[in-house]
Amino acid sequence: MLFCHPQPESYHQHSASYIRDALAPFLKDEEARLTAESVCKRSPLQVVLCAATSPAVKQQEETLTYLNQGQSYEIRMLNRKLVEYTDISCKYVKSIVRVVFHDRRLQYMEHQQLEGWRWNRPGDRILDIDIPLSEGILEPRSHPMHLNTIEFLWDPVKKASAFIQVNCISTEFTPRKHGGEKGVPFRIQVDSFSTNEHGEYMEHVSSSSCQVKVFKPKGADRKLKTDREKIDKKALQDREKYQLSHESTVLKECSPWPDALNLSIHSSSTPSPVYHSSPTSCTFTDGNCSPTQPGELLMPACSDQLLPSSSPQDTQQWLQRHRFSPFCRLFCSFTGADLLRMSREDLVQICGPADGIRLFNTMKGRCIQPRLTMYVCQQQARPAVKPGAGDIYHALYLEELTLMDLSEKIAMLYSFPPQQITHIYRQKPSGIHVLVSDEMVQNFREETSFILSTLRDETTDGYRVVLK
Repeated sequence: MLFCHPQPESYHQHSASYIRDALAPFLKDEEARLTAESVCKRSPLQVVLCAATSPAVKQQEETLTYLNQGQSYEIRMLNRKLVEYTDISCKYVKSIVRVVFHDRRLQYMEHQQLEGWRWNRPGDRILDIDIPLSEGILEPRSHPMHLNTIEFLWDPVKKASAFIQVNCISTEFTPRKHGGEKGVPFRIQVDSFSTNEHGEYMEHVSSSSCQVKVFKPKGADRKLKTDREKIDKKALQDREKYQLSHESTVLKECSPWPDALNLSIHSSSTPSPVYHSSPTSCTFTDGNCSPTQPGELLMPACSDQLLPSSSPQDTQQWLQRHRFSPFCRLFCSFTGADLLRMSREDLVQICGPADGIRLFNTMKGRCIQPRLTMYVCQQQARPAVKPGAGDIYHALYLEELTLMDLSEKIAMLYSFPPQQITHIYRQKPSGIHVLVSDEMVQNFREETSFILSTLRDETTDGYRVVLK
């Protein structure tokens, strides 16, 4: 039978000291290796949210930042020598900013929660970008179906600043409304991608996030002040258990959001919709327009109107022709009569101010109002008569107050190329001919009548037009 004899205390101390001394070189090498790996794997981008962190957070916990609803906060995209840490050679990086739930339970219910918020706040977005304040970013975009997401391009060689606005508050997702302090926390996450060999933004560069709570306007300032006063009242020994408050929040590295890559692939293969925002109205082109597609550059023709008899399929085609593709899924079961029954206010709530007003005007067939209306009559081969004495006049509608637009309208009226008009003159009562310029067109009075005569120019084989 074996008996275990307890070893003296000095033996244990000597043994532990001996083991530490023996393993010290290996532990030192391992620590150096892990440090080197962490430096190599460090994200090439640093993202900073310009909002103060709360001082009422313990040392071991994640930072917490308070935000005011609808207030613009700067997100700085800083480059840590991007080329040195990664093999990125593309000119631009795409960053996708999103507001998501911090609690795991709400993350599983995110779709239902966002749909409920959309129903209660039609036409609003959870996350917006303040275009006038932002700098160094290109092609800011949002999708009507992704209320909590925005994206933009920026040059990694330069710094970029995107000002965001969070329009929801933390208590909107709690079963009972207790106020801002009892609201659920959110996360602001930024995922960045570079282009692959096909020019698609699919190569993951970095992901980082931070924890935030959103209060009603000025509520975040009051909460931050309350936290500071509470910490100041604690003893010095207790204060050391809490983090210091910083003026800015550094987003910590994290895993990419599961839908980030899918959203990046979709947006690089399909043109993103025009960005529209509730507090700031700013419109960007879709990027498909070109001089070879004149139909895309002009307002839809007044003759191409939506009819009450249009079927859902015809309505879908009409929406796509008039650049309302992002809303095709929303109106997939609508007939022409269904859409035409909707008021301007209904469309603004559903589609947002910019697209809602544009859709309403397009449905009602409202054409662009001309900036100047003129009446001209071609001079006949008979004695001159006063304007209105039996002559037939034609209306010219100028969308631009320029000599070129006037030349094009006159050439279109009399069926000859505008390049054949060499000069346009205005004949004064004294008989002198004054050369018409852009400035003269801008000073024409509304609904002025002219008798128009054309003279053949033998030197250029064109026409000289005289307005009397």
